[in-house]
Parts: sequence; structure tokens; C-alpha cells
Amino acid sequence: MSKNKIKTIRKDNSQTIELIQKLRIATKPIWRKVAYELAKPRRMRVEVNLNKLDAYVKNGETILVPGKVLGTGQISKKATVAAFSFSESAKKLIHGVGGKTVSIDELFANNPEGKNVLILT
Repeated sequence: MSKNKIKTIRKDNSQTIELIQKLRIATKPIWRKVAYELAKPRRMRVEVNLNKLDAYVKNGETILVPGKVLGTGQISKKATVAAFSFSESAKKLIHGVGGKTVSIDELFANNPEGKNVLILT
């Protein structure tokens, strides 16, 4: 991409900047969508409660939240959840049903094609 097509990232966290840049240059549209969502101001990022995850996810699926997963509600399905951040209660409840929590960076490294990933925005 040319310099003038890439929007300037105004973030204080260097890890967030590196992640957004890595996702922007990926060839798959799913990762560019995630980079777009992460580049938003923090107050506009997605916050998803576990009850919403439970409504949309099926057993064994991978779900990506380009924001924070909060621990309100219950989750009953075993799934892999990737997010920018998790509350401690959300992590405990996801692991309690046999699910797995990973960072977006880990998911990108393990699945660069973005296959079978559901994005919740």
C-alpha cells in the first residue's frame, strides 16, 4: 500500500500499533476489518458480554472480538475466543466450560488465512 492510503495510527501502546500494522498488510479482508476496528478510539471499541458470545457461537467454533470480552452472563459452549483483551471473570468462565482464550496476534499467527473465524462487532 502506498503511504497516502494508510491512515495514521494515533495510539500510545507500541504493541497495538504493531498489531494494527501487521493486520493491515495481510492479504485477507478479515484481518483488514479487524485492523480497522482496532484502530478506532478505545471508547468506540467493541465490548461483548458472554451472553452475546453464547448466542452466536457454536461448539468448537472460533470467534474473534476486536475489543474486550466482559464476564456478564454465562457461556455454555466450548469455543476458542480471540480478543484484544478479556476481563478476568470472562477468562474464568470461558475456561470453565472447556473453552480457550487467545490474543488476536496468536490467532493471526496460527490462522493467517482467517478460515472459520466469526467476527463479533
